Amino acid sequence: MSNPDPDPGPAPVTDADRPVRLLAGARVLDLTNVLAGPFAAYQLALLGADVIKVEVPGRGDLARQLGADVGLNENLLGASFLAQNAGKRSLTVNLKSEAGRRVLLRAAANADILIENFRPGVLDRLGVGWEILHEANPRLVYCAVSGFGQDGPLRDRPAYDQIIQGLSGMMSVTGTPGSAPLRAGYPVADTLGGMAAAFAVAAALNHRDRTGEGVRLDISMLESALSALGWVVSNHLVTGQHPRPMGNENFTAAPSGTFATADGMLNIAANEQRQFTTLCRLVGRPELAEDPRFADRSDRKRSREALKGELEKALCMRGAEEWEDILSGAGVPAARVLDVAQALAQDQITTRGFVHTLPFPDRGERELKVLGSPVRVNGAAAGPEHPPPRLGEHTDQLLAELGFSAQEITELRQEEAV
Repeated sequence: MSNPDPDPGPAPVTDADRPVRLLAGARVLDLTNVLAGPFAAYQLALLGADVIKVEVPGRGDLARQLGADVGLNENLLGASFLAQNAGKRSLTVNLKSEAGRRVLLRAAANADILIENFRPGVLDRLGVGWEILHEANPRLVYCAVSGFGQDGPLRDRPAYDQIIQGLSGMMSVTGTPGSAPLRAGYPVADTLGGMAAAFAVAAALNHRDRTGEGVRLDISMLESALSALGWVVSNHLVTGQHPRPMGNENFTAAPSGTFATADGMLNIAANEQRQFTTLCRLVGRPELAEDPRFADRSDRKRSREALKGELEKALCMRGAEEWEDILSGAGVPAARVLDVAQALAQDQITTRGFVHTLPFPDRGERELKVLGSPVRVNGAAAGPEHPPPRLGEHTDQLLAELGFSAQEITELRQEEAV
C-alpha cells in the first residue's frame, strides 16, 4: 500500500480570493479620537482606502491607553485602539505649531477625505477648519463627527456614548419595567455614529466624482442614535404611543422574545401565524394555536405572559441547542442566547472569515485578531492588510510622500511640529 500524499498545506491565495478594494486610491486623513470617528475611518480602510491616522506627538489617540491589558495601555497599544485602527498609517502632527499646521494643509491638499471628531469649532480656532481646508483642496470631502452636530444649543457639550444613549431615549426602552433605564452593554451610539459617517463619506465621494465638488458633512451621534430606534420612534410619532421597556419581549409580536429551556435561554420570534402554529405543534402543544387567548396576533400580544408560561412548560423538556435545531429546521426563527466568546466561535462566523489574524504591532510572535468588514465584496471577506500602527510609525515615510526633503523632516522634528 502506498503512502498517502503529504499534506499540501493551505491552498495559495488567488486574486479571486481577495476582495475588490472598493475605495482603493482614496486617501483619508483620520484626525479622530477614541471610537466613533476611528470606527468610521476603519470601515473605509477595510474597503481599501489609504487611511492616515493623524495623531498628537507623544500621546496619540486616547484609545491607545484604553483596554483590559494594562501593559498594552502603557505601550500605547490599548485593546480599544487595536480594535479599529488596523490597516491605517500613523502620522504625528502638532496642530498647535505653525509648521504642524502647514504639514496638515499639505496633507489635506493631497487627500480625498478628512474625518475629525473634535468639538465644533476647534479646528477653526487652530486655523485649519473647513474653509481653510476647502481652499487648499476644493475636492476634499470633510466629515465632522460630534455628539450633537455642528449647530444647535448642545453643540459645545462634551458627549460620550453613555451620554448619547441617555439623551436619545435608548436607555428608557432598554431593560425591564423594573430595571430600566438601562445602558446597552456596548458602545452602540458611538458605533452608529461611525457607521453613519462612513456611509455619508462614501456617498459624498460619489457626488465629488460626478461634480468635482468637495462637501462638508456634519454627523450627529444623537441623531444617528434616534434614527436607529426605528419603530420605537415611529410608533410615538405616528400613533402617539409612549414607548416603554419590555425586557426581552418584542412589542410588535408574540411569542417573540427570550424563553427558558432545560439548560439555557432561547430566542424565538414566531411573528407569523404559520410560524406560531408550527411552534405549538413542535413543542407538543398544538392546542395552544386554537386557544381563544392566542387566536390571532393581537390576542397573543395582549396575553403574551400567559402564552410565554405555557410555552416554557414545554420548552423545559429539551435543551436550547436542540430546540434551536428543531425549530429553525421547520422555519420558526429560533436561536440560543450566546456570550461573546461563543458568538465568535460559531461556524457561521469562522466559515465567512469575519475575524482576521494579523501580526502584532510590536512585530513579536504574538498574533492580533480583529474584526473585518461586515461587507463581502464579490464573495470575499474584506479585512485589514496590515496591523494597527505604532504611534508615529509612518511619519517620515508620509512626509516624504508629501514632498518634504530629509532636511525639512529633520527640521520639523527639531521644531516639535511632528
